[in-house]
Amino acid sequence: MCQSAALTKIKYLTVLDPVRRHLSGASLIAILSSLGSAAHAGEELCGPVVEPLPLPAPTSGAQSDEIEISSESAELSRSGDAQLKGEVEVRQGDKKIAAENVEYDAASSSFRVAGEVEYEDPQIRVRGESGTFDRNGGARLGGARFELPSRPARGAAQDIAVSRDGKVSLNDVEYTTCPVGNEDWILKARDINLDTVARNGTGRNVRLDFQGVPILYTPFISFPLGDERKSGFLFPDFGYSQRSGVEFAAPYYFNLAPNYDLSFTPRLISERGIELDNEFRYLTTGHGGALAAVYLPSDDLRDRDRSYVHWGHQGDFARRWRVFVDAANASDSNYFEDFGAGSQGTSTIYVERDAELRYYGEHWYLLGQVQNHQIIDQTIPEEARPYSRVPRFVARAQWEEAPLGLSYAFDGELVYFLRDEGITGGRLDLEPEISLAVTGPGYYVIPSAAYRYTQYELGSVPAAGETSPSRAAPISSLDAGMIFERIFGDESQGLLTLEPRLLYLYVPFRDQDDLPVFDTALPDLNLVQLFRRNRYVGADRLGDSNQLSAGVSVRMLDTGSGQQFLSATLGQTRYFNSPRVTLPGEGAGTRQYSNIIAELDLTAYQNWNVRLGLEWDPDAVRSEKGEFILQYRPASESVVNIGYRYQRDQIEQVDASLAWPVSGRWNLYAGAVYSLREESLMEEFAGLEYASCCWRLRMVQRRYVSGRTGERDSSIALQLELSGLSSVGVPADAFLEQAIRGYSRPRSNR
Repeated sequence: MCQSAALTKIKYLTVLDPVRRHLSGASLIAILSSLGSAAHAGEELCGPVVEPLPLPAPTSGAQSDEIEISSESAELSRSGDAQLKGEVEVRQGDKKIAAENVEYDAASSSFRVAGEVEYEDPQIRVRGESGTFDRNGGARLGGARFELPSRPARGAAQDIAVSRDGKVSLNDVEYTTCPVGNEDWILKARDINLDTVARNGTGRNVRLDFQGVPILYTPFISFPLGDERKSGFLFPDFGYSQRSGVEFAAPYYFNLAPNYDLSFTPRLISERGIELDNEFRYLTTGHGGALAAVYLPSDDLRDRDRSYVHWGHQGDFARRWRVFVDAANASDSNYFEDFGAGSQGTSTIYVERDAELRYYGEHWYLLGQVQNHQIIDQTIPEEARPYSRVPRFVARAQWEEAPLGLSYAFDGELVYFLRDEGITGGRLDLEPEISLAVTGPGYYVIPSAAYRYTQYELGSVPAAGETSPSRAAPISSLDAGMIFERIFGDESQGLLTLEPRLLYLYVPFRDQDDLPVFDTALPDLNLVQLFRRNRYVGADRLGDSNQLSAGVSVRMLDTGSGQQFLSATLGQTRYFNSPRVTLPGEGAGTRQYSNIIAELDLTAYQNWNVRLGLEWDPDAVRSEKGEFILQYRPASESVVNIGYRYQRDQIEQVDASLAWPVSGRWNLYAGAVYSLREESLMEEFAGLEYASCCWRLRMVQRRYVSGRTGERDSSIALQLELSGLSSVGVPADAFLEQAIRGYSRPRSNR
């Protein structure tokens, strides 16, 4: 029997069509209970409200406890239970439950839905066949479909329980990041627990199906719901190389603390055994680094233990002080040949160990360093191996705009060189300098004078050798340049500059044949070298000079963006006296002019980029070194490169690479390096990728020749990347970005 709504006590309780009420959880329960006591036992209250009365003020409490209810109609029983009908919506803070019919149970302070229900909070949206919602913010839904908008991801579960603290429990789950109507990959699990606050998840009895085929099973899985780190197994890697056979790895990630972690990867290599890879990363206030260690006990092919350790560190401490460490060690000279990838990786000839302490002051730069090398290529003669520098101290200083417009500079070095064979000892090198910069609109003139003094204290010197040789010489130079500018274009959109430069350098000859050669070499001639004050790199030789270097640059820029789309430079040196200082094995020069250096860069012209470099010998009328690079890049994922490199009597190579979409979802990758001198391919790769809306399948095959031994090897990388989850296989995207100049892989589906 339904009682009329004539009782004044219930006029403000029944719901208008529609009317919205804001109540705290405690207020709602109290009001429902008091209204129930005003009715006769066993009677229901119903009917429209004619004169709604004001609601009591909500009780004090947290904002998250407030409940907001709206519906088209409502019925209330004497016990305080209520039935809400017609577009019912219950809100509590940022949580919402919506249904056509909702029952309120006063005894348990909960809402129950018999039909279809929708639940939503900032982390998850759920649609179920039935559900409950309590005043503490918890919800349980059956036969549910859910979405995680932040991933985005979706799935279905037989039962979903959502707690107030953001934890979600799912039973008999299917999970994917593919859009509705697409189930190319599905993660199935007996149960999954999601912590939407900590943004991580765990699953048990998990199976990964791809295109309907099970490809992975694990009794336990841990995965992130965002960018936060989470301990647990990562998806396995697998690949193949001709040298080592099939490889399979099962990495485990330890999230030890917010500022350090550890990756442990057991790796099965079919031809060698089980390898253990470890990487420890750390980050403290002002410091950070990584320690990687690889250990392969009893390599089946080499019949010995194999290992590799690398430590990289950078840190700031105190004020202006910084420390660097870059140190590595390989177990044997064949390590990189066996485990390196590509011609560059397998051609490693030595491993460096370097530790530095630096000071960056307002005027001073200080460096303390210890450095040595592990020789990998044992065929290098002892006399050609690099020296250890233990220790080395460097001091540089600069004072600009001193009195009278002068500038002062100082460059000093103290270092001890050590090696098993040959001369060893210490070297002191000092170079103070004074200069005067005269500048004005469009020009500069900088005369400078310096004095360089070098002193040695040597050991293991031949019987007739000197143990304390030295060298001292003045250095004077005059550097001058001008900048001419002109605006062009109908709308003054272009800027053309002409920039000539002259450098006169004078260094008197000093006989240096009795000085050792620790770390000095003659670099390739280029535009930077053309305007240096010493033609050698290193302090063991100071080139005598009476010369004038001249260069001119032309640039074209966009006046709006400042982008440079054309740069051309030409330069040459005139020798007034032929240089006499030489390194051992270097012939004395007799020329009046250096080779001509030319460079051209053309960029941002309808997606075409061109780079030309040339070193031309005018006496022999031939090129000594050349480079040509042509690139077409209409998009970050679409690029074609063609290159040519030449250096007389050393190298002549052509190379090409491309990354190109061949259809809506297919991408093609290819590249090759061909040696014209050896008439053979030095390296080649080809790859194909299929990119779906929620996964990518990428395969890359490589063949390469070791530059050190000439041996050939090949490898295959197969990678399945599931958007929003992880990847299975050997990552190939980093290699492609390195091997294909200008290529950048898409990030949207990562």
